[in-house]
Amino acid sequence: MLWNIATRTLFHDRGKLVAGLVGVIFSVVLVNIQGGLFFGLIRKASLLIDKGNADIWVGHRGMHNVDFPHDIPERWIHRVRSIPGVKEAEPMRISFSEMSLPGGGFEGTMVVGLSPNSDLGRAYEISEGPPDALSHVRGVIVDSCDNDKLLDPALGDFRELGGQRVKIVGKSYGILSFLVTPYVFTTYAQSAEFSGGDPTMSSYFLVRLAPGANAKDVCNEITNRLGDVSAFTSDEFASLSINYWLTRTGLGISFGAATALGLLVGLVMVAQTLYAMVLDRISEFATLKALGSTEREILLLLGAQSSLVASIGIVIGLVTSFVIQQTFSSPRAEIMFSPALYMGSGLLVFVICIAASGLPYLRVRQVDPHSILQG
Repeated sequence: MLWNIATRTLFHDRGKLVAGLVGVIFSVVLVNIQGGLFFGLIRKASLLIDKGNADIWVGHRGMHNVDFPHDIPERWIHRVRSIPGVKEAEPMRISFSEMSLPGGGFEGTMVVGLSPNSDLGRAYEISEGPPDALSHVRGVIVDSCDNDKLLDPALGDFRELGGQRVKIVGKSYGILSFLVTPYVFTTYAQSAEFSGGDPTMSSYFLVRLAPGANAKDVCNEITNRLGDVSAFTSDEFASLSINYWLTRTGLGISFGAATALGLLVGLVMVAQTLYAMVLDRISEFATLKALGSTEREILLLLGAQSSLVASIGIVIGLVTSFVIQQTFSSPRAEIMFSPALYMGSGLLVFVICIAASGLPYLRVRQVDPHSILQG
């Protein structure tokens, strides 16, 4: 009976019901889109690590961000390779440089030098060009998503990178830096020449473990043998890089504030809708109290109405979020959803809607059945 009264009163005034649903849908969509954009953006901070195929990253002591390395001597890699549990180790060099543009301009780039004989560090997959593009002499690989920054380089085009003539031999798709500078992949040997760096220095050593090797034990052994380096598992270094941008830029605060604002708007709209319904039917609630309904039953009725509005709004909001993600998500502005985000946003909005039923309940508590019915 309680559920029947709740649904009948809720659907009787469809205008107010729609207003309440709009608030819930808006909150769900905003939380998912904000959360998806946040995860899509912050994912770029660790993209080279997540897709680098390495189990352990070794860099200068105190390394905190994959895009800002500090050089270490390349000769140290032989000591890393001699450690039990290390199956393979390759050097990697990351450094800034400038690429010439048609018309005389320049674009800042981040040159990533990799061993051509290993997949360690190869965060990209070739979408245009030969699979062995990295091994071409004076060849570089750029990302198609950076075409607007590099003014549409085509395969076979020649550019200058760090004052050296290079040829575009391949293109990847979706490997974008967290910074505004495009990644340019080339061989480890050529990277020093294209960036003007010291050819005897490396940025990182990428380690692949032997089967059965313990990653933490190998990391500890590396730091014991090479006192001036830090060694992290890929997951640890990815978290470190993400945390660097979160704490140094206030990114989490800005996205969190926008999400909280959306939740607040949803809370106000749902509470206002239920409150308006209560005011319109204050005599009916007075009748219920005169007939002996307890405050607990009144609270359950309002809670049932909030649950119904929340459930319908959450389902529509999740479907709307999915459509927006499929329509507008791109590598440059990726909207990255996950089951945890879907479930978290739905649960959060549902709890807020239940809490919103408290405002009309306070109004009903003040109702005197005798005075209302006499009036």
